[in-house]
Amino acid sequence: METCSSSIVRLNVGGMLFATTIDTLTQRDTESMLAVMFSGRHRLHMDANMGAVFIDRDGTHFRHILNWLRDEVVPTMDIAAYQELLREAEYYQLTGLIEALTPLLCKKDEDDNTKPEMTRRDVIKCLQFTKVRLRGVNLSGQNLSKLDLSGVDLSYSCLINTFFSRANLKQADFSGAEADGANFHSANLYSCQFIAARMRGAVLSGAYLQSANLQDACLIDSSFCNADLHSAHLQNADLSNANLSEANLEQANLKGAKLNGANLRGANLQRAYLRDVDLRDTILEGASLNGANLQGASR
Repeated sequence: METCSSSIVRLNVGGMLFATTIDTLTQRDTESMLAVMFSGRHRLHMDANMGAVFIDRDGTHFRHILNWLRDEVVPTMDIAAYQELLREAEYYQLTGLIEALTPLLCKKDEDDNTKPEMTRRDVIKCLQFTKVRLRGVNLSGQNLSKLDLSGVDLSYSCLINTFFSRANLKQADFSGAEADGANFHSANLYSCQFIAARMRGAVLSGAYLQSANLQDACLIDSSFCNADLHSAHLQNADLSNANLSEANLEQANLKGAKLNGANLRGANLQRAYLRDVDLRDTILEGASLNGANLQGASR
């Protein structure tokens, strides 16, 4: 499909039709997935029946995506809807929208009786010390994005819906943490410990997770789009319905991992350890499996 910047394009997003221009899709965030799709360098999947470019995604919030790209408008929504919109922004890799949603999602519901013990300011004060230990602390819902938290001990902490996007968390310890819905978008998580952490619905897209240890972690419905998991340890991790599209899993150890319904489309699994892993319900379209250990794996 040839593209012209001012031309109108029709989109079929999960069965819902939208119309916009190439300019809208490419100019606001030039590094987003949509900008790359419509750059003219890639073949687009056309729906012959509707004459529209097909995107295999729920279209419920796509109008908000388009409004952001047009005018940088963030809609007024409840917390649950904001969380859903954030997942769409992560999927389309819209960095500006992700950052705009962060403070909105850090607001706690009035009915939430779980009060964080520390604020962002308190955490920054702690960073004055050489070794930061926040073991077992409740930081749920706090915005800790872009902070240098390298080596911090957050094991067994409550980090539900906490924002760590673009933070430096190199060699931090999250073992046993409760981190459902936590946002680690584009964070530096090199050699971090997530052993037995609960991270259902967590966002780790674009994160740097080389040599990270996620053994026995609950990662159901989590997002690792474009994450770097080179040599990561994922033994016995539950990755059911996780999105690992375009992730780098080269030499990663997935022994015993649950991948039911996981999306590994376009992922790099070269020399990954997948022995005896059940891959029958896993999306592997376009994934590279060169040199992977697939002995006993079900496909």
